[in-house]
Amino acid sequence: MFQSSNLTARKRLPDRRTHEIIAFEHDGFRYLASVGRFPDGKIGEVFLNANKLGTAIETQARDLAIVTSLYLQHNGSLQTLRGALTRNPDGSASGVLGRLLDLLAANDSSTP
Repeated sequence: MFQSSNLTARKRLPDRRTHEIIAFEHDGFRYLASVGRFPDGKIGEVFLNANKLGTAIETQARDLAIVTSLYLQHNGSLQTLRGALTRNPDGSASGVLGRLLDLLAANDSSTP
């Protein structure tokens, strides 16, 4: 098994936690995101679904959310992830995950 000294142990979220729901549109598709937080308010999980059930676009959205959640639960930085994602020439997010993270950052004073 691959081990890296940069990864921390996975921090589990509490069994009961609040979730916020965000509906948004990106690149002509509608998405529904649910965001769970650790008790300190830090984002710890993301669920993301597209309105086109059973399509490749929805599979990609769900997979992006899983990878993002695991990254955050291993103490990854939301700011680092946002900065690593592809941007359009005008600075807007190219992909759906970037769009969601931008929306979260705009509504969350703890996320630069």
